[in-house]
Amino acid sequence: MMMKKLEKKTLAYTIDLAQIEGDGSFQCPKCGMIISPDDDSGETYEIQDTKVINDKLDELVITCGKCKSTLTLTGFQAIDA
Repeated sequence: MMMKKLEKKTLAYTIDLAQIEGDGSFQCPKCGMIISPDDDSGETYEIQDTKVINDKLDELVITCGKCKSTLTLTGFQAIDA
């Protein structure tokens, strides 16, 4: 009997930072881990990709350090304003 290997599926989420109040910290939508822009330990998230337009950060793609979900962060223009 052949057994199928089950894969853990990672989910992709988009988070608009312009909608977040406070210091920019937010919870992962899947597992609830607190992700802070001030955390440089590398344990809570890992940067996967950046999108820069006219020398300004437009989009940042990170992976949650706990559940490995892909999080696309947007709304940087509102922060810079």
